[in-house]
Amino acid sequence: MTTNPPPAELTPFHIAFPVHDIDAARRFYGGLMALPEGRSAPTWIDYDLFGHQIVAHLKPGMAAADNHSNPVDGHDVPVPHFGGVLGMDQFDALAERLKAAGVRFVIEPYVRFKGEVGEQATMFFLDPSGNALEFKAFKDRSLLFAK
Repeated sequence: MTTNPPPAELTPFHIAFPVHDIDAARRFYGGLMALPEGRSAPTWIDYDLFGHQIVAHLKPGMAAADNHSNPVDGHDVPVPHFGGVLGMDQFDALAERLKAAGVRFVIEPYVRFKGEVGEQATMFFLDPSGNALEFKAFKDRSLLFAK
């Protein structure tokens, strides 16, 4: 098995996603998720998601998110989704903060692919606009892309 270790310094990605309410997005991403806020305007807000730039853009009249899912390890994983790969301590702290705030999980925090290559802690939940987020953690992050 050959894996490529993560680069010493990752290049940040950028993703923009629709929200139905900028104030609700600010409370969720800046408040509950505690992500640092960057630039903003009345119709968008930049956030630092563990060194990556995500941007909540107001989409007036936004319909409810399409709740399509695919089966993965016995769970229905929402598609599309985005999130981050955290350290195990960060993952546990985020999971506890979300539970304490009463966040309803799409998939409760658990360890997926137990005992297999790619074993990881994972959790899925929705933002106030119905965007699905996944956060995961590996005991050994060098196995992120292992087959």
